[in-house]
Amino acid sequence: MDWQGQKLAEHLMQILLLAFAVVAFATGYIMGSFQMMILIYAGGVVLTTLVTVPNWPFFNRHPLKWLDPSEAEKHPKPQLAVNSKKKSVKKN
Repeated sequence: MDWQGQKLAEHLMQILLLAFAVVAFATGYIMGSFQMMILIYAGGVVLTTLVTVPNWPFFNRHPLKWLDPSEAEKHPKPQLAVNSKKKSVKKN
């Protein structure tokens, strides 16, 4: 899953869970059944999981291009800059 696919999966998850929460609450309220509300929402959670967790092909529309190992060896790794001067702290 690429970066844009992760963003899409996150948006789908939020939209689906909110939609199922609203439908479950409305149905439970109209029918006067807490059990029905929980069952509808649980079904929504399962459906949302099936849509967003697997690595479906539509989540891989923008794949990253990685360097070959031989190409990566040609480029030096960045070194951390070490500053030997430290600020002195005066104690009173």
